[in-house]
Parts: sequence; structure tokens; C-alpha cells
Amino acid sequence: MASEIHMPGPVCLIENSDQQLVANQEALEILSAIKQPVVVVAIVGLYRTGKSYLMNKLAGKQNGFSLGSTVQSHTKGIWMWCVPHSQKPGHTLVLLDTEGLEDIGKGDNQNDCWIFALAILLSSTFIYNSMGTITQQAMDQLHYVTELTDLIKSKSSPEDSGIADSAIFVGFFPTFVWTLRDFHLELELNGNPITPDEYLESSLLLKTETVAEEELSEDFVEQVAKFTSYIFSSSGVKTLSGGIKVNGPRLQSLVLTYVNAIRSGELPCMENAVLTLAQIENSVAVQKAIEHYEEQMNQKVQLPTETLQELLDLHRPIERESIKVFMKNSFKDIDQKFQKELGDQLNAKLDAFIKKNMDMSSARCSELLEGIFGPLEEEVKQGTFSKPGGYYLFLQKKQELKKKYNQAPGKGLQAEEMLKKYFESKEDVAETLLKTDQSLTEKEKEIEAERIKAEAAEAANRGLKEMQDKLELMMEEKERSHQEHVKQLTEKMEKEREEMKAEQQRIISLKLQEQERLLKAGFEIESRKLREEIKEIKENMTSCTIL
Repeated sequence: MASEIHMPGPVCLIENSDQQLVANQEALEILSAIKQPVVVVAIVGLYRTGKSYLMNKLAGKQNGFSLGSTVQSHTKGIWMWCVPHSQKPGHTLVLLDTEGLEDIGKGDNQNDCWIFALAILLSSTFIYNSMGTITQQAMDQLHYVTELTDLIKSKSSPEDSGIADSAIFVGFFPTFVWTLRDFHLELELNGNPITPDEYLESSLLLKTETVAEEELSEDFVEQVAKFTSYIFSSSGVKTLSGGIKVNGPRLQSLVLTYVNAIRSGELPCMENAVLTLAQIENSVAVQKAIEHYEEQMNQKVQLPTETLQELLDLHRPIERESIKVFMKNSFKDIDQKFQKELGDQLNAKLDAFIKKNMDMSSARCSELLEGIFGPLEEEVKQGTFSKPGGYYLFLQKKQELKKKYNQAPGKGLQAEEMLKKYFESKEDVAETLLKTDQSLTEKEKEIEAERIKAEAAEAANRGLKEMQDKLELMMEEKERSHQEHVKQLTEKMEKEREEMKAEQQRIISLKLQEQERLLKAGFEIESRKLREEIKEIKENMTSCTIL
């Protein structure tokens, strides 16, 4: 289980200075250490709207985010505080507080607009904090959210998108919470009592409604408690397109990708951010899978094995597990680039184990041959067999030692090949003893020479057959490996297809709710546009199912 993060106070995540956005290395390193899923809550609002007080309450602290004129209020940008989530064990709450924002509605400070956009892109819950009633000024400031398509791209190639950008934004954007501070109004509309959500809805109509103001005293502490309780319960894990749950390193990658895009004069692109993240994580996924393979092979395979089949039988389930490790840790592997790389590396690792298996077997056999046949070689040198009848005495001794060699355990798959090579290297010894043995007639010597040739030819044929069998075995294994990759990829794609359908169904549900509100408010043209978007999404879902 991942350990919890402990930060004594906030640090600047993205600094807005000298018309440049800079990601703070200290904050990035903190994020890289958070392996848990992150719930990211960002707050935006002007100076003196009390947002830092609310963020401290969410952090469960009396202070931390600036409440006055400290260094933080002089450092513009996004400040970050990571704390254990009080209601979700195994999750980290990442609080993002924007500092130094002017009137973003005026649009005279481009970096302020980028800070606003980044807060939305990085968060799973976005809090817009304002003072008093929902005024035209507050609406002008928030109107920026509706024009984020000017600053954010959903796809790198819009013409390739089968779904309208607005639908993609719905699936990606955070939960929106508008917090009204020091709000003393009787919540009514046209003389009828309304809820806070209904009041917000009426204020967000395409025309601005006039709301009668009558003061209402409320218990501030109770409202703050309700606020924190609502944020804790309604804020989910930061999730990317395709249901990708974000942890610290993934959030770090998003920060860098978006900030680098802005610094280079480009629009932050959600698709590119996800693809950049995928490149990083898929590369790591390959490494994890290879490390798993090597670790398990080293643990479970005792080299040398007696046959190649024995090694392959041990390799197969470990390869299957390694592919699962990759599948679990990878996503958006375009054209299966990284899976192919994994397949190549696994093949290379298997080849390396096969070579190591043969080398260890050869070394073991050489050692055995030297120990077993060494004394026989010494006897040859001393002339023990240089006498009448010595040749068959040598053969008898050789057969006894061969039997001893064959019975020795742990030789591995090179046992016969190494014995054959050893005998071939000593052919001249046997040949000399045969020629010089005076007890044998020339005819007997010829017959024996033919027998030796036939035996050598038989051994050579066995060697060729073995080599052919090994090649066929390796071809079968590669095909089996390919089928395992295809099987697991198919299962993963089917799971991702179901997740995509669920995500698009959620988008349709949100769009239908929006369409119903527009119809009730009398906006028929906008409602028809939404109906067309919904139809397009449904058609895209159908095509995904067919594929």
C-alpha cells in the first residue's frame, strides 16, 4: 500500500512571474512521490473573497494557505497542498489555490487566463468563490469558462473527432461548485422559495434575471461545515478520458505538458496531454513487465534444464503474467507500439535464457568429461593400451566411462552434443590404437573402421534431427506467444470499449439534463443543437460497438 504524503504547508506548483508560467521542481517532486489516486480540488476567486480560509478548512488546518499579506500572496500562480483524504482511505487530497488573479473578465492579463484554464484542466472539482450575490460582474468573470475552447483543445486534430468538442469537455471537465460568501438573501424567484442550486441555475440563464434581495442571517460555521462535507463527498478522483485514474506522477505529467504547451505558444491539448502521459507510462509498463519476467525466471528456472521443452514450459506462464503486468499498467498504446516492443524484448530475454541454458549445460558437461575421461587420457599417454588387444580394452574402458557420464545428473540439454564433440576430438587416439593393435587382422581393422564411420554418421543425423526439432519447437512457441498477446489485447480492448460506452452514456445523460433545462427556459434553438450533439454521440457509440 502506498504511504501517505505529509506536507507541513502549501508550496507553489505553477508560478506566474514576468509574464512566464513556470512549474516548480519542488512541487513536481512531491507529486511524483504520491502513488495513490488523487482527488484534486481547485479554487478560483479574486483577492479578499476568503478562498484561502475555505481551502485551509478542507486541509483540516487552521492555517496554511495565505490569509494575509505573506510571501504567498506576492507569488502569483497556483499553490498546492497535498494531504491525506479524510474520508477516502488510500487517496490523497490535492488542494490547488490560485493566487494573484485580477479581474479575469477584462482579459488584460493573458497569464491570469492561463492560470484559470490550468485550474480547470488539473482539477476534479473546481470551486468558483465570490462575495455577495451573483452579480453581472461575477457573471462576466465566470463567462470565461464558457469560452475555454479558445484556450483549450480537446484533440490535436479536431477534424478527426467524431464527437463535438463540447461533449468531450463534458466528459473531461471537473465538477463545478460556485461558493457565495457573505450571502444574505431570501432565496426566492418570482415569489417562490428556491434552493441554492436553483438560484444558481436562474442566474446562469442565457439572459440575466433580476433577483429581489432581502437579507437572511445564516450560521456561518454551519455553512462552512456543509461546504466541506459536500466537497469531500462529491469530489471524485481526477479521471482522464477513457477512465484513466490520476495519481501523483500522472498529475505531475499533466502539469508539465500543459505548462510547456503554454510556454511554447501553443494551446493546451487534452488529447496530447493524455498521449504524452501514455508514452511515459507505457514505457514504464514495458520495463515493469520485463523486470517481472526476469525476476520470475531467475526464481523459478533452475539452469541447466534437461530439455528445451522443460525451459519453455517454465517460460510460458511467466510470459503470460508479464503481459498481464504490461496490460495493467499501460493505456492508449497507439498501434500497439509498446506491446510490440514488449514482445520483442520478451523474445530477446527468452533467447538469452536459452543461450544461458546451453552455455551452463556445456560448461557443466565439459567439467564432467574432463573429470571422468581424464584418467583414461592419462592411461593412453602412459601406453597402457599400446599392446596387442589394447584397442578393445580401450573401447571397453571408454564405454564404462560413457555410462558413468550418462548417469551423472544435472548435465542439461547439451549432454549428448558435448559427448559427441569430445569423442570427435579424440578420434585420432582411437584410430592410432586401432592401427597399431597387432592382435587384429587388416580385415578386422577395416570392419571396425566402417563401424566407427557408421556410428559417427548416425550421431550426426541425430544432431540434425535435434536441431530441426528445436527449430520447430521455437516456431511453435513464438506462435503461442503471439496468440497470448492477441488474446490479452482483445480482452483489454473489449474492457476499454465498455468503459468508453459508459463514459459516453454519462455524457449523453448530462446533455439530456441540459437540454431539458433549456426547453423549460424556452431556448428551443439551443435545445435543438443539443439534440443533434446527442444524436452524434449515440451514432459514435454504435460505430464503436460495431468495430
